[in-house]
Amino acid sequence: MSNAQKVRIAMSLIILTTGIGRAAARDYGFEPVPFTKVHFADRFWLGRMETNRTVTIPFAFKQCEETGRIENFKVAGKLSDKLWEGNAGYNDSDVFKVMEGAAYALMVRPDPKLDAYMDELISYVAAAQEPDGYLYTLWTAQAKKYLQKKPNASYINEQWDNLKSSHELYNAGHMYEAAVAHYLATGKRTFLDVAIKNADLVCKTFGPQGHLGVPGHQEIEIGLAKLYRVTGDEKYLNQARWFLNQRGRSAEDKDPYRQMHMPPVEQTEAVGHAVRATYMYTGMADVAAMTGDETFIKAIDTIWDDVANKKLYVTGGIGARRKGEAYGDAYELPNVTAYCETCAAIANVYWNHRMFLLHGQSKYIDVMERSLYNAVLSGVALDGMHFFYPNPLESAEGHQRSDWFGCACCPSNICRFIASVPGYTYAVRDNAVYVNLFVNSSATFEVRGKEMTITQTTDYPWDGKVTITVEPKDKEQSFALKVRVPDWTQDKATASALYRFAEPAAKPVAIAVNGNAVDVKPASGYAVIERAWKSGDKVEVSFPMPVRRVLCDASVTDNMGKSALMRGPLVYCVEGVDVEDGKALELALPEDIQLTTEYRTELLGGVTVIKGNAQNGIAFQAIPYYAWAHRGKTSMAVWLPYLVKMNDLSRN
Repeated sequence: MSNAQKVRIAMSLIILTTGIGRAAARDYGFEPVPFTKVHFADRFWLGRMETNRTVTIPFAFKQCEETGRIENFKVAGKLSDKLWEGNAGYNDSDVFKVMEGAAYALMVRPDPKLDAYMDELISYVAAAQEPDGYLYTLWTAQAKKYLQKKPNASYINEQWDNLKSSHELYNAGHMYEAAVAHYLATGKRTFLDVAIKNADLVCKTFGPQGHLGVPGHQEIEIGLAKLYRVTGDEKYLNQARWFLNQRGRSAEDKDPYRQMHMPPVEQTEAVGHAVRATYMYTGMADVAAMTGDETFIKAIDTIWDDVANKKLYVTGGIGARRKGEAYGDAYELPNVTAYCETCAAIANVYWNHRMFLLHGQSKYIDVMERSLYNAVLSGVALDGMHFFYPNPLESAEGHQRSDWFGCACCPSNICRFIASVPGYTYAVRDNAVYVNLFVNSSATFEVRGKEMTITQTTDYPWDGKVTITVEPKDKEQSFALKVRVPDWTQDKATASALYRFAEPAAKPVAIAVNGNAVDVKPASGYAVIERAWKSGDKVEVSFPMPVRRVLCDASVTDNMGKSALMRGPLVYCVEGVDVEDGKALELALPEDIQLTTEYRTELLGGVTVIKGNAQNGIAFQAIPYYAWAHRGKTSMAVWLPYLVKMNDLSRN
């Protein structure tokens, strides 16, 4: 690798979150500390990340091989005489997402075998690319006759002629993200050059003087923004902006399912396919950050308020309707039929993290954390080889995770997401360090050019005690340490009025510096400690973690007369296997119920359970929602009837 390449990679890693580097003159005002600089050592996340690296990613590659997804690139590249295999053109994207996850794994731990396998895959991708840069195996493999036998298959007569369904541009976006991640991980340009060649074709093809179509499934906007960051070529950023601004301009296509009903800057509420929509909001945030486009920021601010106040599940999941995998109407949050696609939960993390990077307010991290610990983790089993596509909040008969899907977007998304979780822990702006997630870990990074190390010691999310040790490289370093005060420590259960706690917080958050208590006066949701820090200075934070019952806005009819259980950032559920008579859906929790907690090492990888006696003395225990469906098919519910005293009925 040349010195120039090393410098480029070093610059790119400054703002690495999910593999994106900073090469833009203008960008987010708050810079996340790269996940390669944050090292987890806890019993909650470290095992999951190792499982993702050693089990989920290899398993997903194996599935991509067995289902023909990888072979399709060889078919398109005339390296195989087999037929193109699959039901839809989006299969290419699954390979790219797993490759992105593998690249992140290579960033944190060298693996010559995985590196060589990636080189082999990239050679297949390069072979499948046509001379002008076009890359879509379904078309290039000339699989049309084969696909005509499959009526649900995406079928096109010409390149780019079925953007509603073809996923040509969607695949490209995921390819760009994977190629950037691989370049940052290895310094090799093999994959990046393929992506650039394709992106150059896209920029040449689409625009005011060319093809006026836009992606049916948004994603390329995010990928183009990452290409811009790594290359500095503004045409990629301009193309992402054009796709967004062109959306909703067609008089013939006004379908809200694809957010085509009006231009994005005019939209005020989240509608349609939840993943497409939330990827679009994420792309809008990226373009706004790098162009200063206030119209995009105003739009996603308004849409965020709509989701947070009317369309967000208590688990942080989004997407109420199975039909169209879509956002529902305001307050349409059913439990049994809740869709809450795993991909949508991951997209919600991406979007909310970027909203924080734009505004620096903790409410976005609060939503992100809720999605992360509940809706996202529910999507993958503890073994790393079974997955949920939808994540309902109630089930009469129970559900089981699948080892793969015909549409495998969720497993492949898990691969790339879990590897990057450390990148959401810290952020820096000017002379301030933001502590967003609480994980037993260490991180070394710079604040105004001065290196420092921060170490967290905690058993979060099981325990609310966090010790933050600051070690500046210089003898003394002045900066503001901003520690997030989570919404669940306050009297409202989310960053909006959609959910509230049945009882007020019993104890306040306590913070001490070197043993001396500090007044907690949150600013934008952060406790700010500004001082000249010396090596070994310790900040001791105590987040009280009582079991709290959550009540829902009365407009959500499915939750009327019900409550949910929370402890810390975790939402709990009750499964039939943990109820004395096995009837989880018939439990009712009296207002004066006494609830206790117990950490059980042997259960579900180690969890804190909530125990109590429901109506008529029926004994039960509740487990974290993310851990349900691991002990056979059994009933499950998050929201349970809440028996309020007669004179307190107005409270719910």
